[in-house]
Amino acid sequence: MAGEVALRWSDSFTVASPSEYSSKSLKGDKIILPQSALEQLLAASASSPASALNTSTHNPYSSSRPQHAYYSDSQQQLPHPLMFRLVNPDNGNFVYAGIREFSAEEGKVLLSPYLMEALGIRDGDHAKPTNGSGPASADATDSDIIGDRPAPRITVHARQLPKGAYVRLRPLEAGYDPDDWKSLLERQLRESYTTLTSGAFLSVRGVRGETFRFVIDQFRPEGEGICVVDTDLEVDIEALNEEQARETMRQIMSKAKKAPGTAGGSSVGHELNIWKAAEGQVIPGDYVDYELRAWPRSRSVEIELSGLSDDYSVDLFASPRSSRQRASPRESEHVFGVFKNNENGCKRISIRPTNAEIEDAESILISVHGYLPDGETPRGDVAPCPFKLRVRAGADDASTTADKASASPDVSRDERSPDEEQCPNCRQWVPKRTMILHENFCRRNNVACPRCADVFQKNSEEWQQHWHCPHDDAYGSSDKSRTKHDRIYHTEHRCPSCPFATNSLPDLARHRTTLCPGKVILCRFCHLEVPQEGDPFNPSAETLLSGLTEHELADGARTTECHLCSKIIRLRDMSTHLKHHELEKARRPKPAICRNANCGRTLHGVGRNGAVGTATQMGQGPGNDIGLCSLCFAPLYVSLHDPEGKALRRRIERRYLTQMMQGCRKKWCANPWCKTGRSNANLEARGSSAQAVLPLIKPLVESFRDTREPMYFCVDEANQRRRRLAELLAADAVWDLEWCVAACEAEGANPDRASEWLANWAPTRA
Repeated sequence: MAGEVALRWSDSFTVASPSEYSSKSLKGDKIILPQSALEQLLAASASSPASALNTSTHNPYSSSRPQHAYYSDSQQQLPHPLMFRLVNPDNGNFVYAGIREFSAEEGKVLLSPYLMEALGIRDGDHAKPTNGSGPASADATDSDIIGDRPAPRITVHARQLPKGAYVRLRPLEAGYDPDDWKSLLERQLRESYTTLTSGAFLSVRGVRGETFRFVIDQFRPEGEGICVVDTDLEVDIEALNEEQARETMRQIMSKAKKAPGTAGGSSVGHELNIWKAAEGQVIPGDYVDYELRAWPRSRSVEIELSGLSDDYSVDLFASPRSSRQRASPRESEHVFGVFKNNENGCKRISIRPTNAEIEDAESILISVHGYLPDGETPRGDVAPCPFKLRVRAGADDASTTADKASASPDVSRDERSPDEEQCPNCRQWVPKRTMILHENFCRRNNVACPRCADVFQKNSEEWQQHWHCPHDDAYGSSDKSRTKHDRIYHTEHRCPSCPFATNSLPDLARHRTTLCPGKVILCRFCHLEVPQEGDPFNPSAETLLSGLTEHELADGARTTECHLCSKIIRLRDMSTHLKHHELEKARRPKPAICRNANCGRTLHGVGRNGAVGTATQMGQGPGNDIGLCSLCFAPLYVSLHDPEGKALRRRIERRYLTQMMQGCRKKWCANPWCKTGRSNANLEARGSSAQAVLPLIKPLVESFRDTREPMYFCVDEANQRRRRLAELLAADAVWDLEWCVAACEAEGANPDRASEWLANWAPTRA
């Protein structure tokens, strides 16, 4: 155990202000100590006779400074991971911590926020930054004093903790949903923590920016703390008390009761299909979420929102749900969105099958949003906006192109009667005989906008509120639509996860679904929904070339053992490594199998990791010149010198005669050239005398030198079962019989394990 390492070291340090180390972002229980602390630890480890009980194979605590000769030989004697017990002498608080690096100024220690909270140290208690970096003395200097209060100092002891097996956490507030924190807790402990201390407060940050706080309550093994590195840790969450448990259940039930679906509220979202339209309503500021799980992947998808009372009250958004996109579509986070009606008075999104965004999409998430202007709060007396949502499968690209090519220009052009004439004011076609009357009436009552040519009644409210944007070609006929347009396209919007800012809401949505570090993805390595991280303004070349996010690059740096060759491979390199296995597998020659048609062995054996031709396994030798495995050849072997094989021919003949005349008397035998095997299979006997049997076996005996011809000798039950299973697997025409025999020899008569062996090591038939 790590607690048995007798590493004795302690020292006192001044707590450095985080502002002095703005570039060092400490998380979890990590500390930064000065370089001299490493030298003292190595010296203490070298002088401790028990320190070699638990050492790492290398020293992970590197230093940029040159190493001194007196401790360079003892560098491998530090325990891994290093753990420390921090004590605040002012209040008696203590906490355990792990090391980040040894780069602090002499006499100072940098603590993470978790450690500062556990020790009862506030940021305002730190000493002011100084120009010098000399070691701190026992007496506080002028620079280490703020007013009449000295700077905080702590004592650091080297103290190893046992590996933890169980920890119980208690939430500080009611209403925690287990689905919110379970995966996040696992990730945060793995990335940021070396130890856990009893009574400390653990903060877990959610993917939406929320923070979950727990108090660390109980351990197994019992003690002040545990180590959480390289251990299987069971985590249990319990409420602080019965009242909190009841409040949590009440809040969960309250959320369920507040679900939309009431007469004056928004509709309840559900799964869509391309055959039936969905009707509903949405109140301003709310979303109704739908999901389309099945659609013809070779055709475009048409999402249409109709039945709208105006142009600005309801918006339509859509996003594919895949490993790269996990969030529901929202006003500021969507892949496809429509804010303005088309000429038919509806909103439509068309997604082509060649669109890269829907590649590998599990489903398409669709949201209908009730627009709410900035500064307004949802009111219960506001009438919901009705809508009708329909999803259709459009024509494929080939048919659409053909239809466009075959369409004649004359067909798309409206045919007008020669007796009709267009009004120069309202642009309507009217009969020539009534043109004078129509034009007089039209000019008295109607007015046409000189920019968009829309026609309005002169005294109408629409004409009074008609507007054109000075920045783009947008226009409308209401103050609400103008306010909405200015908010969407000409108001500054800031990303909540990074410093990105833009004056266009669609640009913000594009950012949050592409480069934003807060974009939620499904990590292909830890299989958790996490932020993708990274620099949105200067993405690394490695992320662009590999197609991995910054989180996946860091998480994929963990190593694991290849299940095929047992080599240690990084997770992000595993797919490439497995492709090398596939290339090697395609070039592998078929193994030679025993010539005995009842035998389920190869000539030279099967070893570990799919190796064939290992020369010996379970008593098998390298084979012989007639193509039998060593176990089938053993009854035929004698030490007599027989260069022409005459004695071998007689022994083969004698064995066939014995099988046909007497049988092997084994109840499992299925050998057709054995009296017992024929009886077990209800086949007709072929004679019991040598005179009757010799003509039958003569062709088998004459061809014993031809290794292409099979032989038929009785074998043990397990061997016979392996051969039958190999023949059944080969009947599927995926793998050759030789590979099936090798798989059954390696894994036994187990069809599942044999099939797995074949999938891993055997090339398929061409």
